[in-house]
Amino acid sequence: MLQPATATPSAEARAEAARIASDLRSGEWLHLLQDWGLKLLAAVLIFVIGRWLARRLSAGLDRVMGRAGVDATLGGFLRNIAYAVMLVLVIMTALTAIGIPTTSMFAVLGAAGLAVGLAIKDSLSNIASGVMLIVLRPFRAGDHVVLAGQEGTALEIRVFQTRLRASDNRLIILPNSSITTAPIVNYSSWPHRRIEVRVGVGYGDDLQRARATLLGIARDEPLVLDDPAPLVQVANLGASSIDLDLFAFAANADYGEARSRIIEAIRDRFRENGIDIPYPRSDLHVFRGQMHAPGGQGDAKPR
Repeated sequence: MLQPATATPSAEARAEAARIASDLRSGEWLHLLQDWGLKLLAAVLIFVIGRWLARRLSAGLDRVMGRAGVDATLGGFLRNIAYAVMLVLVIMTALTAIGIPTTSMFAVLGAAGLAVGLAIKDSLSNIASGVMLIVLRPFRAGDHVVLAGQEGTALEIRVFQTRLRASDNRLIILPNSSITTAPIVNYSSWPHRRIEVRVGVGYGDDLQRARATLLGIARDEPLVLDDPAPLVQVANLGASSIDLDLFAFAANADYGEARSRIIEAIRDRFRENGIDIPYPRSDLHVFRGQMHAPGGQGDAKPR
């Protein structure tokens, strides 16, 4: 009678089983388990202590920047960046303590960081521009500025964007990258602002009388400063008028009202003194019959 065939273990399998049995009998597995336990405990301690230390150091950095007068927005941003960097180092140190190689992980993180950086390059540009604006301080909150072609009062400078309030009470939000790549005009950098008013007078009017009238208007206006003194210059010989520029200085807060008063006074004083403010006009000449062409070339009929 035939017996069913049974699978016999190979020599390698029998050797491996014998080795495992020998290890179990010798207690080697206990040493391995204890070794892994100690490594895991060390990694946990490194992570807990390292995270606590990172928080303390970031808080200390925040206090140092506060004493140094660093802007609160920039201080908070730098504190968070420092904490994130220290936390990554703590995690890598804990993984090394367990025995996990971190070289490949650094490579993966570098590739991931590059991909994320390319994806959010516009946001990173705004962050870099925001840090520049906060550090260099070309303007501050409350200044009257022109940023990226938008004029208004600066309300807040953030890491990503800057907020303006326009003269008609509109809220304007500008990306910081658009501000640093365009000219920045800050009218509040100096306490005084120059008023510029251009006025045209007729060619038949007395030019010196017009200049004296403009200077008198500026000197009589209480919002206009005596130093620097008002000045009138001839700007242009136009097609229908001689253009005069009146320059006067006023405090930043009084600029709009002072300019409005000066323009109103110019209109009234010129009328009182008989000085004409011409405006562009065209003269139309209509001829009936035949016209002689210039140079005696015969008769030319009008079209």
